[in-house]
This record gives sequence, structure tokens and C-alpha cells, in this order.
Amino acid sequence: MCRAGVDDSAPPWQTEAMTLYLTDDAAANELLTDDPLALLIGMLLDQQVAMELAFAGPLKIKQRLSSLNASSFDAESIAGAEPEAFAELFKQSPAVHRFPGSMAARVQSLAQTVLDDWGGNAAAIWTEGEPDGPTVLKRLKGLPGFGEQKARIFLALLGKQCGFDGAGWREASAPYGAEGSHRSVADIVSPETLLLVRESKRAAKAAAKAKKG
Repeated sequence: MCRAGVDDSAPPWQTEAMTLYLTDDAAANELLTDDPLALLIGMLLDQQVAMELAFAGPLKIKQRLSSLNASSFDAESIAGAEPEAFAELFKQSPAVHRFPGSMAARVQSLAQTVLDDWGGNAAAIWTEGEPDGPTVLKRLKGLPGFGEQKARIFLALLGKQCGFDGAGWREASAPYGAEGSHRSVADIVSPETLLLVRESKRAAKAAAKAKKG
């Protein structure tokens, strides 16, 4: 997904030699880097929980899918899982999300959309037809669970860390695409930048609270 180089065996959607750093778990980071569906699911889960927990979720799902007789971690296996059993997978300790039932349903809905609209290939959302930034933003906003803000953050992540260079991606992902910012997961590349993003989020929440008060 976000890692490639001169290896001829690398999938065509890998465009830069880079490993994402979105959790403290190397295996989770590797999955996010190599699997576009995992990265999309991680972004979906990134709400009302710590960022690291959200992006560790795809690895937990992958590890537990075998209990549902799923052959692989892909859109078809996730979308086709029995809903109650898939929700139970989310509830296993450590839980995938603090709201396992509702988020399990959202992940299955997302997987079904990727299957129906993109042939099961999540990367097609930002690669098919060599789209520009505004087009990818529109595609992302059409996904279940991806509102305006989440879509912009994910587009910024694609542009800053995954080699997406469609015209106008920074403008379409504003303010998250701004160079040198520390607003979101798009800017996390190390433990130090993780702390900077956390501080930026805290400051933004404090400012919003003060404005309301």
C-alpha cells in the first residue's frame, strides 16, 4: 500500500518505499502498509478511541477471521461473514473497538461497498482512472462511515505517506494536507510526531470548548 521500491513483485498500487507508523505494533503497521483494505478499515475505526487502538484493529480482525472459516482477509470474507459472529469477533479481548457491535456492522458495510463498487480492490478508490484529489475525495465520501472530515484526513494520508499525487490533493484534503502540519494521522511518522498530533488535537478541543463557553 505505502511501501514499494525496485521490487518487481510489488503490487502496482505500491508507489513509495515507506512503512506507516500508526500504532506501536510493528505487525499492525506492516498490515496497514501492505493492505489497502486494512488501512481503509483502520481509518473507519478511528473515532471515539485512541488512534493507535483504531489502527491496530485490522490486524485483530485478520487474526480472528479464521474462527469464522474465512480463507483470507479481504472484502468478500468480511462482507460475507455472519453479522452476529463478526460482532463477537470485535468483542473478544482485547476488543477491536469500544463500540464493537455498531463498528462491526460499519466495517461489514464498508467491505460490501468495496466489493460492490470497486471489485473488492480498496486501492482502486484512489488509483482507478488516475483520479485527481477532488475525485478521490468524492469517492471516499461515498463510503459508509466516511464523512467530510474523515475523507479529507484519509486523502491527506494517501498524499503525504502513500505516494498519491493526483492533482489538487492538498487543496481537496485541506486543512489536513497542509505541509508541515500535525493535525491528524496523516502526519504521524514516528513516536515524536504522534505526540505532536495528540497535542494538536488537545489544543483544538480546548479551543472549541472555550469558544462554546
